[in-house]
Amino acid sequence: MPSAAPAAVPNVPTASYRLQLQPGFTLRDATAAVPYLAALGVSHLHLSPLLEAVPGSTHGYDTVDHTRISEQLGGEDALRALAAEAHRHRLGLIADVVPNHMAVPAPERLNRPLWQVLRDGPDSPYARWFDIDWDAQPGPADAPDRGRVLLPLLGDRLGAVLDQLTVDDGVLRYHRHELPLRPGTEDLPLPDLLARQWYRLSWWRLARTELNYRRFFTVNELIALRVEDPEVFAATHAVLLRLHADGVLDGFRIDHPDGLADPRGYLRRLADATGGAYTVVEKILAGEERLPEDWPVAGTTGYDALRRIDGVLTDHAGACRLAGAYESFLHGGPVHDPCEDPHPAIAAARRGRAEMTGPDGELAAEVERLVRIALRIGAVEPAHADHAPGQLHAAIGRLLTGYPAYRPYARPGEPVPAASEQQMHAALDGSADPTDRLVAALALGRLGRGPDHDEFCVRFAQTAAAVAAKGVEDTAFYRWNALPGLNEVGGEPARPGLHPAEFHDWCRRQERDRPHSMTVLSTHDTKRSADARARLAVLAEQPAAWAAEAAAWSTAAGPAHPALDRDADWLLWHTLVAAWPIAPDRLVAALLKAVREAKLHTSWTAPDPRYEQALEDRARAVYGNPGLLPRIEGRVHALAPYARSNTLAAALLHLTVPGVPDLYQGSEEPLYTLVDPDNRAPVDLGALAVRLTDSATARPGDLAREKLHLTATALHLRRSRPLGPYRPLPVVDVSSDHLLAFARGDDVVTAVTRLPYGLERAGGWRDTVLELPAGGAWTDELTLRSFPAGAVPVAELLAVHPVALLTRRG
Repeated sequence: MPSAAPAAVPNVPTASYRLQLQPGFTLRDATAAVPYLAALGVSHLHLSPLLEAVPGSTHGYDTVDHTRISEQLGGEDALRALAAEAHRHRLGLIADVVPNHMAVPAPERLNRPLWQVLRDGPDSPYARWFDIDWDAQPGPADAPDRGRVLLPLLGDRLGAVLDQLTVDDGVLRYHRHELPLRPGTEDLPLPDLLARQWYRLSWWRLARTELNYRRFFTVNELIALRVEDPEVFAATHAVLLRLHADGVLDGFRIDHPDGLADPRGYLRRLADATGGAYTVVEKILAGEERLPEDWPVAGTTGYDALRRIDGVLTDHAGACRLAGAYESFLHGGPVHDPCEDPHPAIAAARRGRAEMTGPDGELAAEVERLVRIALRIGAVEPAHADHAPGQLHAAIGRLLTGYPAYRPYARPGEPVPAASEQQMHAALDGSADPTDRLVAALALGRLGRGPDHDEFCVRFAQTAAAVAAKGVEDTAFYRWNALPGLNEVGGEPARPGLHPAEFHDWCRRQERDRPHSMTVLSTHDTKRSADARARLAVLAEQPAAWAAEAAAWSTAAGPAHPALDRDADWLLWHTLVAAWPIAPDRLVAALLKAVREAKLHTSWTAPDPRYEQALEDRARAVYGNPGLLPRIEGRVHALAPYARSNTLAAALLHLTVPGVPDLYQGSEEPLYTLVDPDNRAPVDLGALAVRLTDSATARPGDLAREKLHLTATALHLRRSRPLGPYRPLPVVDVSSDHLLAFARGDDVVTAVTRLPYGLERAGGWRDTVLELPAGGAWTDELTLRSFPAGAVPVAELLAVHPVALLTRRG
């Protein structure tokens, strides 16, 4: 089916809408939703990965076949039909691309390139596809020097499951797994047959220390690709590039570029192949880190914006007091302000990183790979010899623990970027240890060129990214729960809150450096959706009252099981507030994932059934507790006016700050979802389409109608005119800290309430005024009320909504 000409589609999105494609929501469902999404006002649909994935995949990041669009999503014909319908409505398509890895599926034959590598070993033409260290495992019995792939998929040690392995029709079978046999070995006795394969079957627990293929973080079922190889790039991107050339796809979102050997090289190759198509990268910027200037992309996927928008709507002083109350809730004793001391969240992050790289850590195999490379360098270069394996492992672990960003961007043969130099200096922390210094120099490519030198530089960077993601976001952020809404991807819980001046500075920098970067509030990876976080942010404004309430809820719930600590209660109460009303099964699933990721009492790899059952029992008991349930409902009801203010403020900021807002499916109305898979469930877009038709009709107390109306109004404004230069607007009087206002050019003004509970306690707006720029009257697009230029009382401006979106009349 030919696609419609994309000439009417903007080259740069005005706004995009993320759809999670899966068997329960296919490309055909997306096509049916196009009229609604066009009416909502977005310019592009942002599609989760499109290539064939593991059957039943709800996310698409487990690719098994790069040669076709997923048949379980509808196939290429369905994608072309979607593009035609989208283009007919002047909407473009942005595709999520997964360049870093493929799935190790069960059965393994689903991944044909990997199947051939397992069958033919390093002689396979696909051996160059996968990031396998062939030297790390002894080879088959008849070729011990050639190496083989460790496959950690057995439920127990090999000897304990031998009777579960069978050979049938030239295939080795183990439950759902089907593995190819090296030609000529089919009829050997089982022990000899296993010894002659290009892979070594092993107990899954050996992956931590012996795995010899690079993974996506610590996921054994995702094997990394060498996409830096031009042939691998061409083969894995051919379908997507063809669809772009045909006008079916209009832009790209690049998943996890920090996992790549050469992110800049990959992005340049993609830009050359697409003629510079709109492209953003899922790059997490730590602190004040900037996206490398030489990356040919529009910007990031927007977690840096999420942190700033949430931050400016969070009370810094209150969050610090709440952190102290949390420590007191856990350990007793007086409440103190941890923001004045070395922050416990920073210590938690360092511990999480350190645990990843220890001798038995989840990333120990990746560290051991770096140790082997360093030892090879020392073996041929006397200047770098005599660093013992244990010393190297410890030094690598220290630098990976202390590295303050996701990874360095040193490239062999090029000057070290200044940012990477500074970050490595911070990681060294003044160390004069010779092994620390050697590792740092190798990581930055300072000790010359050569295959091993270059590989160390590349592998250190890739490992650093995995350590940061797993040690901080997937460990520490589940351990230190003072205000869980701060613990998002790219978050900085040790630095809660953001002053309006800092927010304005970031917006101006964003406009100057990456004006078309995405901005987000909710994604398929956020632990709590934006509206759930908006509720939790109110708690930072009432830290003492909330801490007392949490303690009262624990008392009302009765004595906890001895296996549970106080943190389990704190997390339980916050989760209930964030997502209320929430069904027991959803609540239990989110709590169990959190404690398994935290790895303090239980984990995915070493679950503690006693602890998990105790946690589940405590959570489910809430629903039958007549003294507690009304209290929870009452607290959520009491938070509602302030949470409403935060929800609408965040939404309007998201839609009007510099950048391209990316809306997550369903978030145009209040969305109270938790960590995946809770946040990836299909959304009823048909029902949203019905509600959009009357969203402007006033219904007091209907936050869903308010948010949908605000979203559609702002999106259509963005499509009707370019938003001009960003300029903060002055707010005058005692309540000025509670209003955030800025202009976009001469004809658009955004004004939002911040810290609404504190505003109410201070007596409201009183005489606070906002100076609307001169040059004609203004209309609030949300209420159609008119205001003159000049000083406008904020109490009058925000009499209907806690936010205003103003434009010039006419």
